[in-house]
Amino acid sequence: MIDLYTWGTPNGRKVSIMLEELEVEYSAHSVNIGKKEQYTDDFIRINPNSKIPAIVDHGVETDAPITLFESGAILIYLAEKYQRFLPKNGESRYSTLQWLMFQMAGPGPIFGQVHHFLRAAPEPVPYAIDRYRNETDRLYGVLDKHLSTNDYLASEYSIADIATYPWIARHEWHQVNLDNHPNVKRWYQMVGKRPAVEAGMTVPFLN
Repeated sequence: MIDLYTWGTPNGRKVSIMLEELEVEYSAHSVNIGKKEQYTDDFIRINPNSKIPAIVDHGVETDAPITLFESGAILIYLAEKYQRFLPKNGESRYSTLQWLMFQMAGPGPIFGQVHHFLRAAPEPVPYAIDRYRNETDRLYGVLDKHLSTNDYLASEYSIADIATYPWIARHEWHQVNLDNHPNVKRWYQMVGKRPAVEAGMTVPFLN
């Protein structure tokens, strides 16, 4: 059994999609970041950085469960434990890790800033909006060019796609028209049809 501590954000949904793809038993626990539940003592014991997602894996051959935070680390851990969605070696493994790190260094933080300044900032900050929107457009361009010659981000469906999909799913939040990025749109629609992706995007079910 794996306990997943999460909320309805792109980072949280990376892990629920992965768990659905793996078809492993897990229990999802809502951590309502709008109510600052990530700062409770109970959750800080799981993740001292007070961020979702986090997991506690009880199905391990150790004296204590394995606790992990940071979505990328969790995806790598699960992929290696269950030997799926991350090639064991060779160029395809490092291509997968490369595009996973691209998501974590680019679309994740940059799209997150666009979300904040367009939707949550107490007052408009034109410089910040322009800065992050321009970088968002550039990153979509990188993805679109790559996907013009590739079905998936790496050689096959992988944790790189799992990590990236929930962020692209919020393209309307950062005011991007997918018609302007046809290869991203094709990939987005294809990945979104996977039953595990559809299920994982609804976790936690309260959000």
